[in-house]
Amino acid sequence: MKGEVVLNEKIIAEKDGFILRLAQAQDAQPYFDQNYCPLDPEAARLTGCKTAFEKDEVVSFFLQSLDQQDRVFFLIIAPDGRIIGESVINEIDWELRCANFRIGIFHPAERGRGIGAWAIECTRDFAFEQLGLHRLALDVYSFNLRAQKAYLKAGFKTEGVLRDAVRDGDRYADDILMAILEDEWKALRRMK
Repeated sequence: MKGEVVLNEKIIAEKDGFILRLAQAQDAQPYFDQNYCPLDPEAARLTGCKTAFEKDEVVSFFLQSLDQQDRVFFLIIAPDGRIIGESVINEIDWELRCANFRIGIFHPAERGRGIGAWAIECTRDFAFEQLGLHRLALDVYSFNLRAQKAYLKAGFKTEGVLRDAVRDGDRYADDILMAILEDEWKALRRMK
């Protein structure tokens, strides 16, 4: 059936003890406990979400996300078994073969170590290899320079800028639109 993806492999990638794997129902409670009690303020700032969440709100959304046919939801697991982040392909349009991408590293100690860049590349590859997408798009705030660098390294290209589209404290910031196309991804793969 169009739009239905059967994913047999739970673990998508491993590197230095870190695992990128599909989210499962039994992850809902640890996902909340390890990341949303409370959500790190910098994680909230970089992803544009609020800092305070109710347990039922997070767990309910998590479980609903597992059943959506327009979403593939990965967790980033640390060597000690903690859920430290997520990498999500969402808003999949099966007719156009395009989707949105987002990632979040929840713990400050795990940022800046290359884990996010690795997860971006693994998720990007999954989008083209396993889902057969033609286009993978994202947006990133102009103050998130580390993420911009990782996206550019992974082959995403800037397509536009929504000027002063978000608030960063008492200042405005831009929302940068980026995407990578199937042919660009294939060219990257040939260069490796």
